[in-house]
Amino acid sequence: MKSSKNQTEAESFQVPALDRALTILELLATHPEGMRMREIAEKLELPANSVFRITGLLEERGYLHREGEDMRYTLSRKLLSLGYAAIGEDKLIEHALDVMQLLRDETQETVLVGVRADTQGVVLEQVAATQPVKFLVDPGTHFPLHSAAPGKVFVAFLPPVERAALLKRMKFTRYNERTLDTREKFEAEIVDVLAQGYGLDCAEQIEGLHCVGAPIFNHRGYPIAAIWVTGPSFRFPEADLPRIGIKVVAAAQRISQRFGYKIL
Repeated sequence: MKSSKNQTEAESFQVPALDRALTILELLATHPEGMRMREIAEKLELPANSVFRITGLLEERGYLHREGEDMRYTLSRKLLSLGYAAIGEDKLIEHALDVMQLLRDETQETVLVGVRADTQGVVLEQVAATQPVKFLVDPGTHFPLHSAAPGKVFVAFLPPVERAALLKRMKFTRYNERTLDTREKFEAEIVDVLAQGYGLDCAEQIEGLHCVGAPIFNHRGYPIAAIWVTGPSFRFPEADLPRIGIKVVAAAQRISQRFGYKIL
């Protein structure tokens, strides 16, 4: 009876239009190429007129863009500003940029900083490699947690109860034979991440791309962001990653101290 009562109370607070708007935003976050209004309605099995009203309002408020000949909706960067405010990191880029530049100069590879958005990571800023062949992404790009070095870091350093809840929601999509495509494999790697202080990605999603990431903590010791270095495997071999990992951890700790984090 108690669970039934709680369910009834939860349902009484539901706002259908808001629920649909949030669902649309979450769907578009997984489709950076954009989606047409009809595609959104079909994917979510929602009435076209409802999707029309909601996307129109989101566009008017600056959360969506509608571009191209086929008028595809994409997320705007306004959501990034909300992400900054959500975890108190409005000064994240300000605190991180000079450290990112120094780390780039040390490694000569692209350095990125990003945050977690539930079961995905989001790139916020990057400092490009000095090499002629380099890896670059657009700020706002989403990535899966289980196949990326920063994603592993986001999960590993969460409080245990929060980590367990997140793991239940994660999907372990297989991209190639190196992907950690089960919860069991992923949790086994998390043990190593916690022990060494950094996470690795050895071409687990994108062929020929390696990266090393470390957590950025706030004054409460909570992982609010991550910094990572990424580069092509021919220049960034797996044997060199632990050495780079030490540098990335040092950079992450320097940024963390600017947020009031005390290193023991």
